[in-house]
Amino acid sequence: LRRQRQMCIRDRYKIFAKCLLFFSFVLNLIQFQSNYMELNQVNDKKKLKIAIGTDAFPPTTDGISNVAQSYAQIINKNLGEAVVITPKNPNQLDYRYDYQIYRYKSWWLPSKEGYSIGWPFKDELHQDIINMNFDLLHSHAPLATSYYFRRVVEKKKIPTVLTYHTKYEYDFDRRVPTKAARDFAYRFLLNNINAADEVWVTSKGTVDSLRKVGYEGEYIVMPNGCDLPITNVSDDDIALIKRKHNIPNDIPLFIYTGRMIWYKNIELILDACAMLKNEGRDFRLIMLGFGADENAIKKKIRKCGIADNVIWTGKILDRNELLGYYGISDLLLFPSTFDTNGLVVREAAACATPSLLVRGSCAAEGVEDCKTGFLCMESAHSIKATLNNIMDNKALLKEVGKKAQSDIYISWDDAVKKAYERYYVVIDNFKTKNNL
Repeated sequence: LRRQRQMCIRDRYKIFAKCLLFFSFVLNLIQFQSNYMELNQVNDKKKLKIAIGTDAFPPTTDGISNVAQSYAQIINKNLGEAVVITPKNPNQLDYRYDYQIYRYKSWWLPSKEGYSIGWPFKDELHQDIINMNFDLLHSHAPLATSYYFRRVVEKKKIPTVLTYHTKYEYDFDRRVPTKAARDFAYRFLLNNINAADEVWVTSKGTVDSLRKVGYEGEYIVMPNGCDLPITNVSDDDIALIKRKHNIPNDIPLFIYTGRMIWYKNIELILDACAMLKNEGRDFRLIMLGFGADENAIKKKIRKCGIADNVIWTGKILDRNELLGYYGISDLLLFPSTFDTNGLVVREAAACATPSLLVRGSCAAEGVEDCKTGFLCMESAHSIKATLNNIMDNKALLKEVGKKAQSDIYISWDDAVKKAYERYYVVIDNFKTKNNL
């Protein structure tokens, strides 16, 4: 009798176990079917054709130029079709790109930065865009190309997105000579922004700039990514670059990358480094980039007495070479309050190089002091004091750099995929609004 009871209990356990397996199989089957349907829904979405509008594109190089290249490359490779719309440039080498680039009439400015002024006023230019049958027009500059898109939309209703990347009031207030001209520039800018169906910003701090130029509408935060892969630069590559520039081992090595323009707060970097040198501290500062104030910055370096501590590389377009310079550096110095996103901060993070940023700046959004970067006040004394505290602590610099690499790095693949998914929402909203 006892044995029969035990056999009965075992049989019940077997039945219970079989029921559990059956229900587990059913749940997995339901989950699989759900995932399959979701995947099919994604795949069934129409592949979009996007116009990527930019006032700057190589050979003109700046942050927006890099953004436009990343959008065009990733959309064409993985998502849909993208065509770059940009002003003509006498030095253009468009055959190097494996996607379509449409150039429109421009006025060439023979300057160091090589910008062209777009001139999109001919009717045939507008018809060219219409004939390409774009699903959406995405402008990355609220100037000539945005105006171009406005003229196109007057003839054919196409949804538009504008990404506001730059604090244009800096340039307008410093470079536009008369009040009447500045007022015109601000009106032109604001009209282009207001004409977009959706306005994107690359950081929350950028909204302050939008409000200053008069925009009162809604916005979406759509951060930029980084085109440099997460990389651990090899000891051999580090040694090679150090030999090239005769950099001693075991001294702090700082880097600034970006345009050589005073309003990036470069003067604060130079003054802070001069203070360090006056205190007997040894270091090297790599200045990587070019810009309108390059000669004046070199003059300031000599005047500060730090010429022997500064390594001037000039413009570097090879991204692998750029990785090497980030990789050998202990710290990126980027005290700019002008930049709305600070692509270079993510580039440095790709190589596990931390950044020193101004507390409260757009570039410092998402950065925690002494965890994923270092924060200071907007002054040379604060930069110098912070450097004094951390420049010899290699272990801390490496720890914070690794944390920046894991926490604040965003790949362009992820950033563009997020933007591309938002395009569908913009198009749906546009169709609802216009009863299409």
